Amino acid sequence: MSDTGVRVVARVVALPEKLEEVKAVVTGLVEPTRKEAGCISYELLQNQDDPTDFTFVEEWESRELLDAHLNSPHLQEAGAKLNGIAAAAPDIRFYTLIA
Repeated sequence: MSDTGVRVVARVVALPEKLEEVKAVVTGLVEPTRKEAGCISYELLQNQDDPTDFTFVEEWESRELLDAHLNSPHLQEAGAKLNGIAAAAPDIRFYTLIA
């Protein structure tokens, strides 16, 4: 199977006492990101067993369009807001579909 797109799994873990603040920041990313060029899908999940654990599952047309997203003002602003309310820096992983 040949695929030039990029898949992303990005995880953000909230400090327990900052759960609602983190949830507001990450949910605020969904609509503007879905409107970006190259965004095929952008889903936000919350762990059923650990509500402080949020995961984005994303699909992008190309690495270049994903890079534009990563440098977008709304994502940069969200990153700044997460500083001090997330347990650690977001864990962002990039994948290529192989099968």
